Amino acid sequence: MLIKPKDYRPLLGRNDTEQGIKLIKDFFQQNLSTGLHLRRTTGPLFVRSGLGINDDLNGTERPVRFPIKDLGDEMAEVVHSLAKWKRLTLADQSIPPGYGIYTDMNAIRADEELDNLHSLYVDQWDWEQTITPQQRTLEYLKKVVKNIYYAMLRTEFLITERFPVLGTHLPEKVTFVHAEELAREFPTLTPKEREGEVCRRHGAVFVIGIGGVLGDGKPHDGRAPDYDDWSTPNSDGFKGLNGDLLVWNDVLGQSFELSSMGIRVDKDALLRQLEISGEQHRASLYFHRRLLDGSLPLSIGGGIGQSRLCMLYLRKAHIGEIQASIWPDAMRRECAEAGIPLI
Repeated sequence: MLIKPKDYRPLLGRNDTEQGIKLIKDFFQQNLSTGLHLRRTTGPLFVRSGLGINDDLNGTERPVRFPIKDLGDEMAEVVHSLAKWKRLTLADQSIPPGYGIYTDMNAIRADEELDNLHSLYVDQWDWEQTITPQQRTLEYLKKVVKNIYYAMLRTEFLITERFPVLGTHLPEKVTFVHAEELAREFPTLTPKEREGEVCRRHGAVFVIGIGGVLGDGKPHDGRAPDYDDWSTPNSDGFKGLNGDLLVWNDVLGQSFELSSMGIRVDKDALLRQLEISGEQHRASLYFHRRLLDGSLPLSIGGGIGQSRLCMLYLRKAHIGEIQASIWPDAMRRECAEAGIPLI
């Protein structure tokens, strides 16, 4: 559903918007790289089908697929994200614990339901860091989340120095809450409504435990079984070593997801989550075989939405004000009438 903020007008014109986008992207990735000890690497737009490398997201989205003429029409598919590819790259580049990689990830998600936040075109910083067995803890996950949030705060300061009309809106710190706690506090609300309530209260929240079944018999949200660890017990008494970073977006009047991340599955978690999901057949795929035979490092990683981060800082009502994509004709008309200029 399209959200049309009342009396909306962009605070920046097209030229200043483009300058702001470049400033945000250049500055944030430098801070992310420094804070998490990441080196930039070049990522793929597509991978071979059937190797288990592509990200299955919630497990239902269909990848865009095409035949490769010079490989006898073998099929390739456009990536959804690079969650598994990055872990393979950590192994191939022999990156030690405490260091990692990041890349500009561009994807096509043809099954997205288009609205203010969701586009067919996805651009994000995908990052992955090698860790030790001792770092597979909730405490280390929180440490990394705080590092990412500090980079967000520094970027907000820079962009408001350049464009004072934008103002500052992020709180000084991020609040951590488990999805089970939200379900218990707001039992009559949907997961998205729970996110809205807790984001309205705190401004910036990291919701832990995305993918596993909660006490009400339902997951907070879907996660594929073979990258994030959502089934291992953690130190807060619940399960899950992953989560989503959300902020309150006062332009749209709702919670706003900026990043999905987590400590990745080890051998035990992979086998457990494949069984829970009824996906045991994946164990024979290339990525999964390498994980199970111990040739992939333990890691933590995630993705940070580039266009969404720019939307937040530049106070835009629609992601189509930041990136060029395809939108239904009716949506373009509605946006034009509401003063929302889509690219």
